[in-house]
Amino acid sequence: MKVQAILFDNDGTLVDSTPAVLRCWARWAAEHGVPAGSFDPVAMFGRPVAEVVAQVLPPHRVAAAVRRYDDLEAEDAECVLVPGAAGLLRALPRERWAVVTSASRRTADARLRRVGIDPPVLVTADDITRGKPDPEPFLRAAARLGVAPRDCLVVEDTPAGLESARAAGMRRIAVTTTHPAARLRADLVVPGVAALRVRRAPDGLTVETAPDLDPNPAPEPPAEGSSASGALSGTP
Repeated sequence: MKVQAILFDNDGTLVDSTPAVLRCWARWAAEHGVPAGSFDPVAMFGRPVAEVVAQVLPPHRVAAAVRRYDDLEAEDAECVLVPGAAGLLRALPRERWAVVTSASRRTADARLRRVGIDPPVLVTADDITRGKPDPEPFLRAAARLGVAPRDCLVVEDTPAGLESARAAGMRRIAVTTTHPAARLRADLVVPGVAALRVRRAPDGLTVETAPDLDPNPAPEPPAEGSSASGALSGTP
């Protein structure tokens, strides 16, 4: 694929935060009297917390419940880079990529700092009025980068995120880190970002699959010192 910019989802795509997310949902459900097993948070991955909460609580309780979940996630920001994320981001010109997440700004900042990612553009749930699967999050990121939607590639792990990208008129690569390939509608489906390589070209970026993909790579640790100005800033 030849594109001008790449828009990454965060959780499940660049970082593995699933254990922390599941801990937060379990604690939140217990505090709010939501029976265990009454909803599947994994099925809701990629959607804003407010939309998930609105499905299980009455309207008058939603706002406070969302604030509480945000507090829990901000307190438990444990995550690690997924295999291949560090190298892929280093290969990108800084003005050609963004992170687009359904997490709150506070949670996204905490997780990105933990692994040392400093995105040039970050779009969170606090920046939009309609979350994934609506196209607004990705359209907003493209506008901030100054790139036409048709020239953007989205890398996502959730059905909601991929539908958001499709509705925005963007090409899509799905990673099977949280959902099986059969549930992911994309131009290309790969095991993870370790399967991708990016080459800079005079007319943009060329995205290819990696011929030397390790099918069982070990997770990458947080960047040393977790410095947001460190190796994962997207600079050469």
